[in-house]
Amino acid sequence: MANQQAGSILQFAPFQSAVDEGFWHRLSSLKLNKLGIDDSPIPITGFYAPCSHSQVSNHLTLLMESLPSDSDEESSVTATSHGNRNRCSVPGTLYNTNTLESFRAIDRESLLKEEAKKIWEDIHSGKAIDDSAVLSRFVLISFADLKKWNFHYSVAFPALVLNPPATLVDLRPASQWFSSQEAEAVRAACNEWRNSSATADEPFFLVSIDSNSNSTIRHLKDWEAFQNDCQKLLFGFYDPCHLQNNPGWPLRNFLALIFSRWNLKSVHFFCYRENRGFADLGLSLVGEALITVPQGWRDHQCVPNAVGWELNKQRKVYRCISLAKSMDPTRLAISAADLNLKLMRWRQLPSLNLNILSSIKCLLLGAGTLGCQVARMLMAWGVRKITLLDNGKVAMSNPLRQSLYTMEDCLNGGEFKATAAVKSLQRIFPAVEAEGVVMAIPMPGHPEASREEGSVLDDCRRFHDLILSHDVIFLLTDTRESRWLPTLLCANNNKITITAALGFDSFLVMRHGPGPFRPNHDVKAVPVNALSADMGNLGLNNTDGRQRLGCYFCNDVVAPTDSTANRTLDQQCTVTRPGLAPIASALAVELLVSVLHHPYGIYAEADFANSSSSGSSEQPLGILPHQIRGSLSQFSQMTLVGYSSNSCTACCSTVVSEYQKKGTEFLLQAINHPTYLEDLTGLTELKRSANSFNLDWDNETDGDDDADDDFVEI
Repeated sequence: MANQQAGSILQFAPFQSAVDEGFWHRLSSLKLNKLGIDDSPIPITGFYAPCSHSQVSNHLTLLMESLPSDSDEESSVTATSHGNRNRCSVPGTLYNTNTLESFRAIDRESLLKEEAKKIWEDIHSGKAIDDSAVLSRFVLISFADLKKWNFHYSVAFPALVLNPPATLVDLRPASQWFSSQEAEAVRAACNEWRNSSATADEPFFLVSIDSNSNSTIRHLKDWEAFQNDCQKLLFGFYDPCHLQNNPGWPLRNFLALIFSRWNLKSVHFFCYRENRGFADLGLSLVGEALITVPQGWRDHQCVPNAVGWELNKQRKVYRCISLAKSMDPTRLAISAADLNLKLMRWRQLPSLNLNILSSIKCLLLGAGTLGCQVARMLMAWGVRKITLLDNGKVAMSNPLRQSLYTMEDCLNGGEFKATAAVKSLQRIFPAVEAEGVVMAIPMPGHPEASREEGSVLDDCRRFHDLILSHDVIFLLTDTRESRWLPTLLCANNNKITITAALGFDSFLVMRHGPGPFRPNHDVKAVPVNALSADMGNLGLNNTDGRQRLGCYFCNDVVAPTDSTANRTLDQQCTVTRPGLAPIASALAVELLVSVLHHPYGIYAEADFANSSSSGSSEQPLGILPHQIRGSLSQFSQMTLVGYSSNSCTACCSTVVSEYQKKGTEFLLQAINHPTYLEDLTGLTELKRSANSFNLDWDNETDGDDDADDDFVEI
């Protein structure tokens, strides 16, 4: 579009359409299940918003909810709710034909004139004043070939033709047209108008500025009341166009309304545009247009000529799109799931890294109450690669609290939880790359007979490979001792580790600190797992030598041992309030996402609630705590920090070094000899020293052990 000069004919940037795949999917369902061969016009809804980027214009978008549902219970368009600031609802009409021949035979000019007549009638009846969106009415003609999944369509945006055309007197960025004081007032008024649920999606409005440079935005119906009470009066509209030398298409019918309704010959118009959801007066335009009285406009029965069929590659031909592949329900599910996350980036989280979420590999140790909930939360955040490890089977008591299982999974002795959970995840979201691993985790305090040592060593090697091939490990198992080996292996390999554990009415969620040894310089070149570049750089920045955060075992003064022997059923299984697991699981996943988006990753320091000293408020997802402990009995939650212990039986340098030196020999010693870890880390000597002060060490030990065992999973 050529640059416009003062005194030239006012030219408008054409409107463009964007039809989402979901629209065609619903149209197909509507035709198959309800319409059949009925080709009656269908009311639909399009959506557009003000331009929000200096280089890109917004389109009129047709979504799945633009069409009525194919169910009898929902016969009207579903997405016309008032007050959505991200999109204005625009009424339209769909003419869907039954054959390609009838589609091609449509008299487009007659149809365009018929739709323009509706706009003309709305202007003179006053409907366009009360509901200004009708000025942007559109029409869609289509033919849906449901055998080949080909869709032929054309879109028109009817515009009444001014004859003679309007003359442009002036067109400038709004920031240059207003004084600085007026500009600030207009900006504030626009932001208030856009943020109000009552007016956010009203695309046409009035802008007034009084002698004190105060600005007010009003409805079109208020023109009569305050036209003489302001120094400057502008007719504003949401402009989808980004061009600096042309206003957008909606202004055409707006000018027709202004002249017909108020008989104005000179009009100051305001092309409202945004940046990041706020008024941008540098991108917005203010212009003045002169309207000459068109012949015959006094006669309301004489409908003006109309233009508006959308061009396809600068030609008046229909568009054709083939969705044979993308109409697959799995692909639609992916598109819908991604949409939720992409919408989060529009305003709330522009820095949200969807690539790292979709590429990261998560290993969930335990597929019980916590494991099921964590898997669901991970998928909601866009995580696609999930492995669940568990050696248990689904019992009759499980489905009520473990959300991935049904009664069918309990029959015939029960299906393995790991495999049943994977099947359930794939039913929920077919695009998930889920894997189930049925195996037990070797545990200290559970001695193995010598003839079974070979099997135990095989399990240790297999488990080590699993840890190494994943980026994030969740500890969600049902005993304290089952968390020891994964904690050790994660500390050795500097893996992101998240623990969630439950008591009766209390929970613990924590992220383990890094291991005692920094990764070598070739950490990003290790060919074990194809991490994204983002994951490769994550957490390698903080090298200032601060004390590292602790792991699940750092506060213990005893080595993990068999916690289920000689205990009653309610002591072997964690008895919890039903709401506890969903809360802890959600926090565990949110904690992971925060770690992934922190510049220091696994090396990030601990933040506290209401803390402003660490600068955590600048992080996109807020603070990044070390531990979160909550109580349902008190409906309370607090953030804590615990630093690593030099005597930790799982992550201290002594234990990790010994594992690196001896490997599986070290693991067998820890498994078969209950005091080995305590002797190695100096806890035995610590107990001996404490006894020399006549302390009741047995009572102290039991207290600590029981305290930790309060936090386990079903």
